[in-house]
Amino acid sequence: MKAATALIRTAALNHNIDVIRAMAPNSRTWAAIKANGYGHGLLPVAKALSSQVDGFGVARLDEALQLRAGGVVKPILLLEGFYSAVDLSTVVANNLQTVVHCEEQLQAFERATLEHPVTVWLKIDTGMHRLGVNPDDVCDFISRLEACSSVAKPLHFISHFGCADEPENPLTKQQIALFNTLTAGQPGLKSLAASSGTLMWPTSHFDYVRPGISLYGISPVSERTGADFGLQPAMTMTSSLIAVRRAKQGDAIGYGSRWVTPRDTLLGVVAIGYGDGYPRVAPDGTPLMVNGRRVPLVGRVSMDMLTVDLGPDATDRVGDEVILWGDGLPVEEIAQHVGTIGYELVTNITSRVDIIYT
Repeated sequence: MKAATALIRTAALNHNIDVIRAMAPNSRTWAAIKANGYGHGLLPVAKALSSQVDGFGVARLDEALQLRAGGVVKPILLLEGFYSAVDLSTVVANNLQTVVHCEEQLQAFERATLEHPVTVWLKIDTGMHRLGVNPDDVCDFISRLEACSSVAKPLHFISHFGCADEPENPLTKQQIALFNTLTAGQPGLKSLAASSGTLMWPTSHFDYVRPGISLYGISPVSERTGADFGLQPAMTMTSSLIAVRRAKQGDAIGYGSRWVTPRDTLLGVVAIGYGDGYPRVAPDGTPLMVNGRRVPLVGRVSMDMLTVDLGPDATDRVGDEVILWGDGLPVEEIAQHVGTIGYELVTNITSRVDIIYT
């Protein structure tokens, strides 16, 4: 019997990158494996994909250093750039590439004396208004970066969509047009599309695509699943029944007595809770799978356990496997019940969840 366990199929990762590359056949690929490989394991995901991608994108320097320490030699891009000028020596020593998105990072390069120049991607704010250089300042940044001996030439260009998961939103076309205008005539490489752009906006593919959530078989688009794009879920979250109990009509279940049984039934207690990353806010009726059939969550999720209504005629037994999401039960569906997105569920699993790679 196992408690909370995440089963990761590396074959699904390989399948998904094949699907993504077929959608962007003329682009190279940065595989986004930040946030511990979206909860799937930073280093194992990198090793599984290493032969099929051109490099890896991470959010933070410590993620890049973990990859280098684990033997990953492919190019690594710091998608948020570096946080302090003192980090530049570490960037050089580990042969990392970096985004530059603000004046402080630019000044750090202007003041730096480095052993080797660094490959830089200038991040342009084309409309998301989170990180990036304002369009009016792009020419100035290009001139100053090109004048830096610490910056490798040519300079490359990157931006990020705000609404690419909304097919009817006009902002995406506006962002593509602005990115084209601001980078016209520049010799460097260009990258704009993450998962949504890669799957839905072919004109945004440019030289590099940067798939993230889609690598793991999860849709970046609300109300669609990864299967709609030909993707396979890489993670199946499982646990086990640790009790099967009879409940009478009118019994109140769990903390706060949130759910009251409408009939005599059998309840299953599952060894997983918010201490493992399963969302405490999951409402009654959120589906789980037991022995190939869907059963509803009933009562409030506890730290270590949750309860399901197995039905009055159930034959399930202690030790039977329970699927929380994954094979046969898309994480996107669970996210809709909870009122969040699949990204949050897979990245929120905690360190006590046993991760097994197959």
